[in-house]
Amino acid sequence: MVARTRFDAEPCPVARSIDAIGDWWSLLIVRDAFDGSRRFGQFRRSLGIAKNILTSRLRMLEQTGVMTTVPASDGSRYQEYVLTEKGRALFPVVVALRQWGEAHCFGPGEEHSRLLDRRNGHPLRPLEIRSSDGRSVGPDETLVEKLSNADEAG
Repeated sequence: MVARTRFDAEPCPVARSIDAIGDWWSLLIVRDAFDGSRRFGQFRRSLGIAKNILTSRLRMLEQTGVMTTVPASDGSRYQEYVLTEKGRALFPVVVALRQWGEAHCFGPGEEHSRLLDRRNGHPLRPLEIRSSDGRSVGPDETLVEKLSNADEAG
């Protein structure tokens, strides 16, 4: 088996984020957790994933602090998987992927799901990236600044 390439020492936040999430199964597990899945069987039914792969991904999500286990809410002897604060911070990532998929991965009239505001039932506005003064910005209006240890300390 080929060893997985690690990005946990890379200076790029995107690479480190990908390293922390792992793969598509892990991000789909996070998506399902936002949608209310909490038990191993719920994740397995929703994703159609093999037990060994699901076990491995849940373990990795726990090790990276994205999920944790808690006693089952119904008082049974089972444990449930819940998103930590770090995991809940992935919500904008999941929403961005969902909105991009809605806009670019379905043909006209093709069946799909959409995310609604629980309070009023309306679809969410598309995510926008905003500058410090509130302007909407795109890739042409941004640049990447490399920081050294000295830059972050000062």
